[in-house]
Amino acid sequence: MKKVDVIIPVYKPDEKFKKLLLRLKKQTVPVNKIILFNTERKYFDSFFYGTNFFEQFDNVIIKHVSEYEFDHGRTRRAAVELSDADYFICMTDDAMPKDRYLIEELLTPILEGRAAVSYARQMTGKNCSETERFTRKFNYPEHSRIKTKEDIKTLGIKAFFCSNVCACYDRKIYDILGGFIKRTIFNEDMIYAYKVLDAGYSIAYCADAKVIHQHNYNNIQQLKRNFDLGVSHAMNPEIFGTVKSESEGKKLVRETTNHLKDTGNKNLILPFYIMSGYKYLGYLLGKNYKKLPKWMIKKLTMNKNFWRHVEQND
Repeated sequence: MKKVDVIIPVYKPDEKFKKLLLRLKKQTVPVNKIILFNTERKYFDSFFYGTNFFEQFDNVIIKHVSEYEFDHGRTRRAAVELSDADYFICMTDDAMPKDRYLIEELLTPILEGRAAVSYARQMTGKNCSETERFTRKFNYPEHSRIKTKEDIKTLGIKAFFCSNVCACYDRKIYDILGGFIKRTIFNEDMIYAYKVLDAGYSIAYCADAKVIHQHNYNNIQQLKRNFDLGVSHAMNPEIFGTVKSESEGKKLVRETTNHLKDTGNKNLILPFYIMSGYKYLGYLLGKNYKKLPKWMIKKLTMNKNFWRHVEQND
């Protein structure tokens, strides 16, 4: 039987993370190894101190790194190197499998030879804002689809949209394509997905592979997140310079506005516009980070340690 591993970067684990591991144990397709790359050992040891963690999760492998060492691309590359499975799934520590069929659904298009990578549908849980709920539905619709290089003409950046919140990879093709980028502030998943399409392979969006995942960011957090997004686009012009992402943002604003009107939530429209302004400002600043002083970059970013590496390489 083909083996599948699950890779999860971890930071400050909590009860929700433990629940995630328990749900992985109940999947219809068994997990070979769960490879955890934990940032700062003190947080992990503190939470699990005095528990039978390694008895309860005997297929877990843990690698501890410092905050300085963590990088979205390099950390996941290193985790993949610890895997000997035919397929691996990347997840984040705040993504919760909705049911027992997550891994099975992600694997299906890959096993059938229809895709080199597949990614899950992200759904919202309780205590989620209406705006965030609609945004998830916009980015993760109810119907599955296969995306190829030809779709870039019509879908633009959405053609190589993929999320390591929960995505499955064919290891053989991953190795052929050179894996995740070695250093990036953000978007290691989409950068790899672009390589997948460019090489003639396909990406599967699996609407029946479901995880609960949401962020109720405030405006400043949205600005910082989108600043890092803009930086990743600026640092990889050969990928993100080929398409315009702003048009997708405008479409989201337009459709969210209509949704809020139709559902009797007109009072949420102004806060949504303000939040969208913060997001767009962050993105523009990130795209033009080279023009900004270093002190401002450090104020705007969510990933301060990334810039420490950049400074060392200057």
